[in-house]
Amino acid sequence: MDIDDEEPPMLVEVGENKVEIPSEEPKPIKVPITIVTGYLGAGKTTLMNYILNEQHGKKIAVILNEFGDSIDIEKSLTVNKGGEKVEEWLEVGNGCICCSVKDSGVNAIESLMEKKGAFDYILLETTGLADPGNIAPLFWVDEGLGSTIYLDGIVTLIDAKNILKSLDEPVKETIQHEEHDGHHGPALTTAHLQISHADVIVINKSDLVGEEELNAVKERVQAINGLATLHVTSQGQVPRLEGFLLDLHAYDDVGALDVADKGHSHLDPTIATITISVPVLEAQQLPRLDEWLRSILWDSMLPSPGTGDEVFEIHRLKARLPLLNGDVKIVQGVRDVFEIVDAPSVSESTSETASTKQGKVVLIGRHLVDLPFRASLIKIIGSI
Repeated sequence: MDIDDEEPPMLVEVGENKVEIPSEEPKPIKVPITIVTGYLGAGKTTLMNYILNEQHGKKIAVILNEFGDSIDIEKSLTVNKGGEKVEEWLEVGNGCICCSVKDSGVNAIESLMEKKGAFDYILLETTGLADPGNIAPLFWVDEGLGSTIYLDGIVTLIDAKNILKSLDEPVKETIQHEEHDGHHGPALTTAHLQISHADVIVINKSDLVGEEELNAVKERVQAINGLATLHVTSQGQVPRLEGFLLDLHAYDDVGALDVADKGHSHLDPTIATITISVPVLEAQQLPRLDEWLRSILWDSMLPSPGTGDEVFEIHRLKARLPLLNGDVKIVQGVRDVFEIVDAPSVSESTSETASTKQGKVVLIGRHLVDLPFRASLIKIIGSI
């Protein structure tokens, strides 16, 4: 038998001379989704009607989330359908679409998008009593999961005329849950939650209040959420979509984290915004930072020097943390979901000064004022 017959020369030759490189699949185009929330009467329907009728040249999918009891949403969907309950797309003349979904999960919305093709933006309008803190983590998913949508931000509309009453004299249906045993304080309302989780707050119906009352509303809102961008509108008129509802990029970066310190942290006894300064960190301190975040977000426990008896809850967290090596980390958190990632597009000038600037952590939540968050963090991460 010839020795060549015992070897597989063709296989070896192909392996040596012809290497097939698997072609990379193109990354799917990701569509930003904005969650729009607010009490019934805050002006959400007026705003959505503007989007569905105005000739703004954008392809926007407006999704009305029926998770819960919402008569106004059903009415808006059945008006052209002879009063029948609708759970399908309604196409409107300006290229936008409108639909109703009972499931606000990523898969449900992705499957709906597949049926109608790509859109530039998605707006998810929640019911008046919805807690955005429960909805946002559904869309804030890891890149590796390959989702075709991503969370652009949370927009909360409030009624300038009635918001203070909603915060101070809530009706029973809007009170979220009872106080912890032994702690009797102001009620936590849906309005508090919708404001505390927002990246943009639109104070609507400003034409119904005077300047003094409008200023009181602004101060109260900023006391609850000192990070959100404020816009004041009247009669639901929106001067532009970008920055109000679209292209928020609230989860891409944390911005400058400028919280106006006007001494208003005690204005609202239920929820407040606090800022913690953090020294420039070594890279090896990041695991300790992660440990601290897990404690306060997952367990609502303040590590030493906390006593273990503190009662608090954090709704939103943002941080910018420069490192001694010139890198900058940012932290985003909603309830118990958080991530530590590299800051996007750090310029050379930013890198040069990063090691000389202090970091900053901003917390928005309940019963945070006067607790030793900074002392706890510094002790956990250790001195450099």
